Amino acid sequence: MFVNKELARELISAGVHFGHAVSRWNPKMAPYIFGKRGMIHIINVKETFKGLLIAKKLLTDVVSSGKDVVFVGTKRQAKKPVTEAAGKCGMHYVCERWLGGMLTNFRTIRSRLQRLEELEQMEASGKLAAQSKKQGSRLRREMRKIKTNLEGVRKMSRLPGAVVVVDVRNEIIALREGRKLGIATVGIIDTDSDPDMVDVAIPANDDSIKAIEILLSELAEAVAVGKTMFKPVAGPAAGVRGRSRRRALASAGDAGPAGVPETVAGPKVAEAMATEGPEPAAGPGAEAATEVPGREPQAESAE
Repeated sequence: MFVNKELARELISAGVHFGHAVSRWNPKMAPYIFGKRGMIHIINVKETFKGLLIAKKLLTDVVSSGKDVVFVGTKRQAKKPVTEAAGKCGMHYVCERWLGGMLTNFRTIRSRLQRLEELEQMEASGKLAAQSKKQGSRLRREMRKIKTNLEGVRKMSRLPGAVVVVDVRNEIIALREGRKLGIATVGIIDTDSDPDMVDVAIPANDDSIKAIEILLSELAEAVAVGKTMFKPVAGPAAGVRGRSRRRALASAGDAGPAGVPETVAGPKVAEAMATEGPEPAAGPGAEAATEVPGREPQAESAE
């Protein structure tokens, strides 16, 4: 497996290998855990790279087929990285609140966005100012609310081909909707989460802002590469919109420049990666750290 040593050092420096307290772990995360230091689980950085390589290949394949990607991260640590990653590759994002039915009831979401455009036109034309004080205040409040929740998906005119989430436990509704519609899902997942909830798991510290920024930046680059590979085809056969999630995941497992093995599919897709090649410093390198980036020791016991 190809490993970017410089990227590995950046990730370890950002604390990507620090998991949650041992008492909070999910047993399904055992294959991704290197060991424990004190009362904190240490994530195997090699598994982080495996998941990252598969996720990049998957997103490149999805975007090159003409579909879009939605980045989702509503927790405080993920809001800024998600917005920046989406802006970097020109894709959609949700960073404030995931509204139930944002995918499964997409028609209603589009109607709310049309309402937002209508209100903005009223404000631009001066019709909003002509309303009574109470009515004008109500309409402005409605406009602010819609804009806050849906600004990131304003240009999304159809369902996406993939959803990338930060913190699987926090974005469980988005993942369930994606699974119901057959949309491929990628998740940055910590030791307290269930890896079966996503198609591609990237085990990492989901509370470290720096770690989230690095991982999402890598995924955004893969999306940008996919956009350069997309070639529109005229006629009814344009694109591959009917492509299923199963085929997209199978394609993500094809051997490529990054050395990804030939067959990768299913919820625990990261476990199918090959184990050959140089390893980044995982457990032993973690011993030099004195604190957990993105984590407050007191908060662990409080939860």
